[in-house]
Amino acid sequence: MAAKYIAIEGPIGVGKTTLARLLADRYGGRLVLEDHVSNPFLTDFYKDRQRYAFQVQIYFLLSRFKQQQEFLSGELLASRVVSDFFFGKDRIFAGLNLNRDELALYDHVASMLEKSVPLPDLIIYLTASPETLLKRVKKRARDYEKPIDIDYLAALGESYSRYFFHFSGAPLLVINTENVSFVDEPAQFDYLLDRIENLKPGTSYLVPLGAK
Repeated sequence: MAAKYIAIEGPIGVGKTTLARLLADRYGGRLVLEDHVSNPFLTDFYKDRQRYAFQVQIYFLLSRFKQQQEFLSGELLASRVVSDFFFGKDRIFAGLNLNRDELALYDHVASMLEKSVPLPDLIIYLTASPETLLKRVKKRARDYEKPIDIDYLAALGESYSRYFFHFSGAPLLVINTENVSFVDEPAQFDYLLDRIENLKPGTSYLVPLGAK
């Protein structure tokens, strides 16, 4: 496999962690999962996004930076790494939730940190409709996610689309996950693995076998 560091991205509820686990298991690689639980502001953020957006965003920025620094160690660079987040995605949430002054301060801090963050060899960008995302969020029933509504998911999906439409920092594989299950449909997962093994530069799109 040409890609030693794969990052899975996409909006809340799209299936990033599930796919990351599958890939790490198949490749015998190091699995790195985003740390949601330890953010002390997250529950309050979903209740009052305007009030707690800056706190939750700065905490996530620094937490994600700390995790990314692990990739710089010789041990990790010698192995395959699969992550359910990409450091650059932090800017997507910041742009959606912060006001102008908060975003200016955030950008100042983020620009200093990102200089020492490695880019993935491949980003797999998962998409789904706001309706599908909301169903998946409700199904996993995390307490702090209960206030999430379809309007927020729609805005988040649009922000992701704008970000990755202009993205050129690493090979990008875009997958619409409507009617797709890499867990229940082994043929779909095997088709994805084949595309990863035959990775090409730039942006490409994958329609898994059997998907409509």
